[in-house]
Amino acid sequence: MALPIGLLVGHTGRGSLLAAMLSNVWRALPTLGLVILVFRIEPLSIWPVLVALVVIAVPPILLNTDVAIRSIDPGVRDAARGMGMTGTQALWRVEVPIATPLILAGFRSAAGQVVATATIAAFVGLGGLGRYIIDGYAARDIGQITGGAIVVAVLALVVEGVFALLQRTLAPDRTATAGMVLPPGHRPGRLTGAIAVATRDGGVSPEPGRSR
Repeated sequence: MALPIGLLVGHTGRGSLLAAMLSNVWRALPTLGLVILVFRIEPLSIWPVLVALVVIAVPPILLNTDVAIRSIDPGVRDAARGMGMTGTQALWRVEVPIATPLILAGFRSAAGQVVATATIAAFVGLGGLGRYIIDGYAARDIGQITGGAIVVAVLALVVEGVFALLQRTLAPDRTATAGMVLPPGHRPGRLTGAIAVATRDGGVSPEPGRSR
């Protein structure tokens, strides 16, 4: 949900302020209070936790995606149009590859927050890793509380590490110019790399206004 909205807002340049305002409002909502409120409406389902986790995950993904697309050099878009790309083609073949690291940073932040916050499911009897912490607190068992907290922390760190690895692996600057023949002494930049990927993988002719 947050990714397509962020791509649309960033690409068109419309609604960025509204998206930022809504994200800030969502961030201000108390997670535990939201879980209890939805639990009062749907007491026998997983919806209370899902709603709370969505509220946590949406803002960083939406804002990072919007900023990542908007911060792309206008010259990149102009070059893509000069090659005959439509707005949609330029978005998916040029802008998204360049913005991927920052977009993944939003997913990385959201995933860490979701894992750390999922323990609140135990407050409404839905189990999960939070069960060890809640039960340990009720039994005054410091060992159980500590063990549960360590497991949650380790899981959050593992998720963080996986997304950090994805960021490094999918960074466009590393693979964008593969297969290109560049002039002597030319150092490929983001613009060259993005257009290279679009030309190589997207079937767009390097001559302006001409398609294969």
